[in-house]
Amino acid sequence: MRPEILFPLFGGIESLKGVGERSAKLLAGLIGGNKILDLLWHLPSNLIDRRYAPRLAHAAPGRICTVKIKVLEHLPPQTSRQPYKITATDGSAEITLIFFNAYVDTLRRNLPEGAERVISGKLEYFNGGWQMSHPDYIVKTFDEIPPIETVYPLTAGISNKMLYKWQIQALSRIPELPEWQNEELLRQKQWPDFRSALLAAHRPQKASELEPGSPARCRLAYDELLANQLALGIVRQKIKKQAGREIKGNGLLRKKTLESLPFKLTGAQERVLQEIFSDQGSGFRMLRLLQGDVGSGKTIVGLLTMLNAVECGTQAAIMAPTEILAKQHYDTIAPLCENIGIRAELLTGRIKGKNRKLLLDDLESGKIDILIGTHALFQEEVKFRDLACVIVDEQHRFGVHQRLSLSNKGNKADILVMTATPIPRTLVLTAYGDMEYSKIDEVPAGRKPVDTRVVSVEKINEVAAGLKRKLEQGCRAYWVCPLVEESEKIDLAAAQERFETLHKIFGDIVGLVHGKMKEKEKDEVMERFKNGQLRLLVATTVIEVGVNVPEATVMIIEHAERFGLAQLHQLRGRIKRGFEASTCILMYSHPLSETSRQRLETMRQTEDGFLIAEKDLELRGGGEILGTRQSGFDEFHLADMTAHKELLEIAHRDAQMILNTDPDLQTPRGQALRTLLYLFERDAAVKTYISG
Repeated sequence: MRPEILFPLFGGIESLKGVGERSAKLLAGLIGGNKILDLLWHLPSNLIDRRYAPRLAHAAPGRICTVKIKVLEHLPPQTSRQPYKITATDGSAEITLIFFNAYVDTLRRNLPEGAERVISGKLEYFNGGWQMSHPDYIVKTFDEIPPIETVYPLTAGISNKMLYKWQIQALSRIPELPEWQNEELLRQKQWPDFRSALLAAHRPQKASELEPGSPARCRLAYDELLANQLALGIVRQKIKKQAGREIKGNGLLRKKTLESLPFKLTGAQERVLQEIFSDQGSGFRMLRLLQGDVGSGKTIVGLLTMLNAVECGTQAAIMAPTEILAKQHYDTIAPLCENIGIRAELLTGRIKGKNRKLLLDDLESGKIDILIGTHALFQEEVKFRDLACVIVDEQHRFGVHQRLSLSNKGNKADILVMTATPIPRTLVLTAYGDMEYSKIDEVPAGRKPVDTRVVSVEKINEVAAGLKRKLEQGCRAYWVCPLVEESEKIDLAAAQERFETLHKIFGDIVGLVHGKMKEKEKDEVMERFKNGQLRLLVATTVIEVGVNVPEATVMIIEHAERFGLAQLHQLRGRIKRGFEASTCILMYSHPLSETSRQRLETMRQTEDGFLIAEKDLELRGGGEILGTRQSGFDEFHLADMTAHKELLEIAHRDAQMILNTDPDLQTPRGQALRTLLYLFERDAAVKTYISG
């Protein structure tokens, strides 16, 4: 139960003076919630210094100026196009106040002739005299104007003045909270306490205090990171305590499989397998993330993991996000299984009727050793005799609840999560911190690098001519159409148009595949491409994941500047499947933004997916790369995964130390840390701990 001391922070924003029904709705949309706390997490992005208050005779134009004036005369416009003017003086010089689309009654009430007022705004010198257009403040005393005004990100219908007033009220509700941070760390970093840090973050006195590296913002970021790491650590702790099964096969099936392969495992594959086998044989449930760059050999690692379970007389399942990828896994795994005398089957939504019933009966009776499928594996009718190992491929396409629901089908089933999407270490720690972690960082010997070229879209005719030569030599190629905007219709139109153009040039060897096609149609086109009937495939990003055609050696990505780095890397990976030399052409259009230029240059310089992932994080930020929500927790409010990378590492170590020395969070600091978890709404972690 949330501590009472936090109740004021979890009150509704509608409790603030001046927040009505309409403004509450607008404000909630802006800050991403309807609690006082959500408002406090909404930090300023800029500041305005209003301390410059010279006499007009000595003022500098172009600056924000605060000045006390006496109103001289109102000058209504002669035509509707002219502004309303008011002349005034500070005793040293005159100034004209300019108002467009003015409310005359309001101006006469706020600035009556003869009255003294204090105004603040941008001062300009025009046609030999001072003027100020629409002053930001018109008040009676200097005290009514903040010397340093914080500027917040806004939305239509909410002004900075409104938000500033609401923030003042919200800040007054921050209670004195127990210190949950290590005193030595606070001294070392010269960080303030939580309340002081939050006040300072909302009331910066200079531009440097807006930076992520300022003491106040670092303290707040670290609080959030520590809450995240503690929450993940508690979940991980609970998983580790869950009794599992000792899955220790005799190795015979694995030995036969390895002997049948035309290649040897890499050192990285062997290392990762030992980590997995150790988990499976530990007597506790495995929850492990396996990262491997495109073409690193994750599928064979997954198969050997499942075979270890099959050797013990149990079943295994592998789940993929699309039918194409599930079918691809089946095509790879089934022949190897048949060769060693075990049965692997494919289950997708397309398998219906009598065939489906027979398959499900065989699964429940234990006649099927390995089941490969899509979301269809979640259905209630799918029952295993003894499921002991679950592999989830391309984890970022599944939610955490989905993978857990699959594991619940088994008897204390181990879970191995695989992804070909390289994830930066910072996101591994924040999104998958509840898992053990393995990484295949080696590609099979003999695989040639991709020749990546960056070419202007103006040279499309030259690209087409070069492609013609490659196709005449028997190559197969992808032509990926641009992501125009978040609209499948527009994407489809672009792909259709490019297909028609290329079909006129190359004839019936050109195929088209896109996300709007039915799965059956899509599979048919892909099958024709795989068997060589089609040699050029025009596609949208539907081919990003799950297309394995080793004979394809050319990839052309049109308007590559519109894609993210991770997506470009995934697409290029489609032509890294074989051992032939391959070419990737990234076509761009002018003008290129600096970020786009850096993306393309990174793609040209390296094929290392992990380096690319780090660069992607730097350019886009954590929230864009991979759904950090997949961890089961919300994305960060205060922490910046690029700026606070070092703090994340410290928080990770600190959380480990805390849970090792005080696993029940019973010490004075442990009790304070429970407050921290509730503050950052890691309630689920606290409840997990409390429930045992």
